[in-house]
Amino acid sequence: MTGRHPGARHRPQAGGTAADTGDRHGWQLLYLAAGASSILFVLLLIAALVLDFMAPPPVHGGAATLEFIAANKQVYVAEQVLWILPNILPVLVFAALFVALSPDQKSLPLIALVFGALPWALLLAVPVSSRGSLNLVYLSDRFTAAGSDEERRAYATAAEAIIAENNTPAIVGALSALGILLMGLAMLNGSAAIFPRYLGWLGAGTGALGVVSEVLRHAAPEFYWGYGILLWVWFIATGTALIRLSRVPT
Repeated sequence: MTGRHPGARHRPQAGGTAADTGDRHGWQLLYLAAGASSILFVLLLIAALVLDFMAPPPVHGGAATLEFIAANKQVYVAEQVLWILPNILPVLVFAALFVALSPDQKSLPLIALVFGALPWALLLAVPVSSRGSLNLVYLSDRFTAAGSDEERRAYATAAEAIIAENNTPAIVGALSALGILLMGLAMLNGSAAIFPRYLGWLGAGTGALGVVSEVLRHAAPEFYWGYGILLWVWFIATGTALIRLSRVPT
């Protein structure tokens, strides 16, 4: 008899394994779904990028944009859906990361969840991407059917307003990057070895670069492209880590 309390074996110890902490309540399905979603998110965005290279839409000029959409409607709609619809997937990823980290620490993962997941969810409310908008499809139809130059100018002006909104740095982009930064810090701050150490550093670096890149999106576009690539690397690495975590027995 050691005098050890019967429930002591259920308490996560410092430096414990994922089986002791992140997976002790049977979250395997969540981790698996979130891991697959994280990788799928990147694949869908790559597909959108391929369509964008095949038929790059104009980023300036309302009339030119509406004429382009009329001539390439199917490709344009498919591209916009691929840019916008996957935004729900990061919400699941951040939720799974919070669940995995919360047994060891509460506050920082929760803050990271709010800042990281909420911006992606909000982007679904407005059918706009940085490369266009589904609203422009309707305007293109009206522009094509217009019976006078005055009507066409009105629709072109409305399209120009949407394009200007697309080209304006959005605060939600900086907030989502901040969420990644905080989630990386949470991974580094925890005492339980749930995720690889490099993933915490990758998240912290990706998030920090993302905040700067979103703020200076048009002033220093090279940072933004670098952040985009690093963001995809982070999602793939995170997805792989979550899938591995889903296979750890409880």
